[in-house]
Parts: sequence; C-alpha cells; structure tokens
Amino acid sequence: MNGEPLLILLVEDNLDHAELVRRSLAEHRIANRITVLTDGQSALDYLFRRGAFTDPASSPRPHIVLLDLRLPRVDGLDVLKAIKQDDDLHTMPVVVLTTSEAEQDIVAAYRHYVNSYLVKPVGYDDFNKLMQDFGFYWLGWNTNPYPEQQ
Repeated sequence: MNGEPLLILLVEDNLDHAELVRRSLAEHRIANRITVLTDGQSALDYLFRRGAFTDPASSPRPHIVLLDLRLPRVDGLDVLKAIKQDDDLHTMPVVVLTTSEAEQDIVAAYRHYVNSYLVKPVGYDDFNKLMQDFGFYWLGWNTNPYPEQQ
C-alpha cells in the first residue's frame, strides 16, 4: 500500500458499537482513518459519491468496508449487493460485522459475495481481540486490489 493511510468505512447504526470498533482499532494502531456512517443510504451515497459526498476529497475510497446488516433506510445486504454489482467497487473488500448468527443472514451475505462475515462477541475483551485479528489480517497480511483514490 506504499505507506498510504488506511481508511475504513464503518457502516454501523449503533453508536456504542461504532465507538468500540474505533477504540479497538486505535488501541492496536490498525487504521489511520475511520469514517462512520449510521445508515445504508448514507453508505451508498458515500461510495457512489452522491449528495453530500460528491467531492472525492471528502469521500475517498475506503480500503475496506465494515458493514452491519440491520441498518436504517437501506439494509446492509442491499448495500452489499450494490457494492458487489458495481464495476468500479466490486473488488472493494466488504466485511459484515453484525450481531446476527442466523444462518439465513450468513448464507445471504455470501451469496452476495461478502468477503468475510464476523459476529460481534458480547464481551469487551473478545470484541477487542476480534478487532485486533481483523486488523492484522485484512489491513496487514491480506493483499487487496485497492480501488483508485479518485
């Protein structure tokens, strides 16, 4: 990645969960920037540079999307579908980070080409460990075809 800052787009409507993600990643020095959006429509507008996000300088392409499933306005699965169906965005890694362990949710996410599906642990220590492992794998060890920063 040539030393460029890592950018995570976190789409999470629960602000407590978003703060846990921020703290965990900061504690392990995993990401340089985290953009948090609280609903699916805002995520789509950000990624497709619509509305308030038309300027590429204020809506740079993330290196990875952390996506909750149960979101207001547009469901997380619909956000995932839109990303994976778009010629410019489909290679962007999307990791579902949700409380749902329902088999139907897991299957649906993989049918729409999610790159990984993570279930949020209940305890802080377990959640912190999950975020550390996520960071080391997805942002450290894994090699991705990152989208151009347009």
